[in-house]
Amino acid sequence: MNFPRLLLTALLAGATAAPAAPSPDDQAKFLAGLAVKDPLLSPLCQNAGWSTHAASLQKKWSGMETRQLAPARQWSAANPDLNRRTGAVFYPFSGPDALHACTFFPKASTYILCGTEPVGSVPDITRMTPAQITADLTNLRTALEMMLATHYFITKDMRVDLSRGTIHGTLPLLYIFLARTGCTIRQVEVTPSQARIQFTGRGGKKQTLHYFKTDLSNGGGHEAFLSLCRQHAPGVTLVKSASYLMHSDGFSSIRNFLLSHSSVIIQDDTGIPYRFLNKEGWEVKLYGTYTGPIRLFSEYHQEDLAQAYARTGGAPLGFAFGYFSQSSKGVLIQATRR
Repeated sequence: MNFPRLLLTALLAGATAAPAAPSPDDQAKFLAGLAVKDPLLSPLCQNAGWSTHAASLQKKWSGMETRQLAPARQWSAANPDLNRRTGAVFYPFSGPDALHACTFFPKASTYILCGTEPVGSVPDITRMTPAQITADLTNLRTALEMMLATHYFITKDMRVDLSRGTIHGTLPLLYIFLARTGCTIRQVEVTPSQARIQFTGRGGKKQTLHYFKTDLSNGGGHEAFLSLCRQHAPGVTLVKSASYLMHSDGFSSIRNFLLSHSSVIIQDDTGIPYRFLNKEGWEVKLYGTYTGPIRLFSEYHQEDLAQAYARTGGAPLGFAFGYFSQSSKGVLIQATRR
């Protein structure tokens, strides 16, 4: 007796069911200017706005690959203290820079990043108008411009760049970096203050990236970030282009945390002051050259670091690290717990 009613309900459900939204991996590839297979997203790759985006991003990415990423991968692969690390990577003050975390530590199981930039969102692109898509892709290229021209972001610019448009925040840049480094995104979970991305790396390993929007200053409410790091300790710490924040007593808590929870620290001179690493219990290796900070941060010159470089000389590096964009001025400090 109920059959006709059930049949009608089923037919109506089939007629009105909306097509499934593209997967996060397809959306990431689209934002990265890479070809996608999703039947709804693929036609949007024919739009002039996407074609311009893909061509521009490819050109800038190729330059970054040759100048920065390939030499950094080679350096890491030849470094016995790094190439066997398969645990967690702590990357404080990273912002959306998943790129260098994955480049230096491609075998890591977990990447834990944080910054003051918002998590943001990547909505269903197929429900956006062509004009919206073009505008948001342009915004993303603007947000990436400094990173791809040098190798770092500028925080005050990101606050503006990542607040525009429908596709906004840190999440779309994390998508782009993962897609462009050959990763496949499997699952994404997002809250206003956190993002967790599960993905398969280029080598086929299942990995997880966490991003926290948090303030790492003393009393800044960063317990969620530190709690996850504790769960994965000891980890490998990466610090670059960190505005010399840990040179200040206002960031002593995160400085002490990293010193006590890290097995290896890879940083430029903007990270933990050299005097904290040049102590018993740490083996320190210097790479590149130290010429002091850029003018904006001239007050953070480290005379003891300058003397260490003058005394021992820096081992070859071959890529930019620190606030100088020239590879010849790259400065990298590696501290390994004995």
